[in-house]
Formats: sequence, C-alpha cells, structure tokens
Amino acid sequence: MLLTALGPPAGAVDGIAFSSGPDASAHTRVDFYRVGAQWNWNRRWLQTAGWHLGGYWDLQAGYWKNASDHRTHSRLWELAVTPVFRIQQSAPVAVSPYLELGAGAHLLSETSVHPQRRFGGSFQFGSHAGVGARFGPHNRFDLSYRYQHLSNASIQDPNDGIDFHILRLGYWFK
Repeated sequence: MLLTALGPPAGAVDGIAFSSGPDASAHTRVDFYRVGAQWNWNRRWLQTAGWHLGGYWDLQAGYWKNASDHRTHSRLWELAVTPVFRIQQSAPVAVSPYLELGAGAHLLSETSVHPQRRFGGSFQFGSHAGVGARFGPHNRFDLSYRYQHLSNASIQDPNDGIDFHILRLGYWFK
C-alpha cells in the first residue's frame, strides 16, 4: 500500500545524480561509483513551520573497485532501487538544506569482496541517512553526504555487510 501511495517511477526522469565513496571498514579498500535517475513523488506530508516531508524514487547502477589485500573479487557491479524520504523546506531559498533517509534493494554481481566481507547472496538491502542542500538557479543542484549500510538483513549466511561514506552530486530538471 505504501508503494502505491508513493507512485511508480513512470514518465520523464526528474533528476540525475553521480555518487562515489569509500567503504568504512578497516579490513577492506573498496571504492564505488554510481549513476542514478530520480523520480520525485510530488507529495508533501507533515507540513509545518516552512518544512515538509517529501521524497523520490532513486534508481542506480554502480561499479565497485576493490583494492583490498586478500580480495575475493577486484570489481563488482550493482543495481539498486530505493524510496528516499526527505525533510526539506517548503519554500526554497538560495541554499536549501535537507535531511533524508532511504531503504531499498540492491542486486550485486558478486557475493563477497574480502574474506571478512561476505554477503551471503547477491540480493542486499541498502539503508542510508544523509544530509545535503539544493542550490543554484531554481535549486536544481543537489550536493549531499550519505552514510550507507548494505547487508542481507540475515536472510542468508554469512551476513558481513559493508558500509560506505558517500559524496553525491545531483541535478534536478524541475
């Protein structure tokens, strides 16, 4: 029911984003690069004091480069879809800050990157918390930091998971 209320990612893309970052582990050295497309839900919930809760669908494709010692795979590909909830200003100003949370599904081409980072399967859940700001003409540019955790939520063993620090730059067409 929640997914129906948010609406499907249909029609023209509302935004694009590029993101990159290292993993947060002392055991591995994994960097990733992602490109994504976003579809705004065009909904406003919990409007109060000039702020509201909104959100968007985020569809991403990514490449992981693994430079870890004792790595199990040197590269990995991923596809992900994530509904993202964002607390943002209702009337944008020159620099419009926001907070966001997202949790979605990721499909990985490999099931491990290191003997201490085994995922138990290709299907993973990804959750993130982020802080950022929209700026520029019509607030079309979007710069954010995200902390992301990927794991299989213990549906398969092993479930070592992996965390990332992410820098993301986006552009909204409308």
